[in-house]
Amino acid sequence: MKHYTFLNLATINQQYNSAIKDAVNRVIDSGTYIGGDEVNAFEKNLSTICNTPHCIGVSTGLDALRLILRGYIELGIMKQGDEIIVPANTFIASALAITDNQLKPIFVDPNIVSYNINGDYLEEIITPNTKAIMPVHLYGRVAWNEKIVHIAKKHHLKVIEDNAQALGATSLHDGLYNSRATGSLGDAAAISFYPTKNIGAMGDAGAIVTHDKDLAHVVAALRNYGSNQQYHNSFKGLNCRLDPVQAAIINVKLPFLKEENKYRQSIADIYDSEISNAAIIKPLKRIENEVVWHQYVIRVANRNQFRNYMLENRVETAIHYPIPLHKQQCYCEYNNLNLPISEKICDEIVSLPITRCTSMQDAHEIATIINNYQP
Repeated sequence: MKHYTFLNLATINQQYNSAIKDAVNRVIDSGTYIGGDEVNAFEKNLSTICNTPHCIGVSTGLDALRLILRGYIELGIMKQGDEIIVPANTFIASALAITDNQLKPIFVDPNIVSYNINGDYLEEIITPNTKAIMPVHLYGRVAWNEKIVHIAKKHHLKVIEDNAQALGATSLHDGLYNSRATGSLGDAAAISFYPTKNIGAMGDAGAIVTHDKDLAHVVAALRNYGSNQQYHNSFKGLNCRLDPVQAAIINVKLPFLKEENKYRQSIADIYDSEISNAAIIKPLKRIENEVVWHQYVIRVANRNQFRNYMLENRVETAIHYPIPLHKQQCYCEYNNLNLPISEKICDEIVSLPITRCTSMQDAHEIATIINNYQP
């Protein structure tokens, strides 16, 4: 009987296997195992994709966010206790980067339709301590609009994109620097190449892209023990460098970013047009390239019942993410916050298969299975 796999990384990487092995061997033969040509090439390639003048390869997407905030602290733009606005329905890395720097997360409800940060709520929660907005391009949909631009400029706020899930997506509105590519919309952006991403490494990897030359200089030092010159340490830094093996692997796959995103868009288009069950709330349809579908997330009232039904029909699903940030045990001081939209979303969301593991025919069949679901 047919089984509909949610994700199998061996299958995803099969098409790249030969080129990846050649790239890894190239690193081995080079004798350069920290930094080097592969990391330099990766940074140049990613800068081009994101349309930013600066790119700094780092160890993870979380470290990218951490280093951006730490960089602003070192530059005197932020200080401990300052506030960063962040949506409550995202992955915990967004908040961990804030609190790791002794900054304060201000959790906000997202838009119930887009699942992204709601510009309508921002003005009322800004205080003299607010220093940045962190839009998260959740599930691959661009979290950007003219309200964010207006509020950031009006209140002199930094805009830090969490672009872990939307590399290659394009905003419908201009960013702060007249660019529309995710990663170039705000002042700086963090990117993740965790293996499950649309373009993933074979291990942890991340990057910072920015328009800010001073920030780029500081974070490049911070990732390397606080040093831009060997044994001269300007900052109390960290070891968050990008591994050249992972850089080489990503360099193999980056030229296929548009192709990979287009494939996911094709699967999503099938779901959009064919899922008609009234019990299912589908995500907003794509407009041009403003969503690259890292996940295709529906909502259903009785999630456990629905997921059990899908398993009975051999369809794997997932949840991204079941617990909002303000309800996590590690943020118990925020557990009493009233953020009903985040809680509702996190109670109802289900991610459907949308990777190369899912064929176009599979997508048609999964839509039919969903349409036959009876709550």
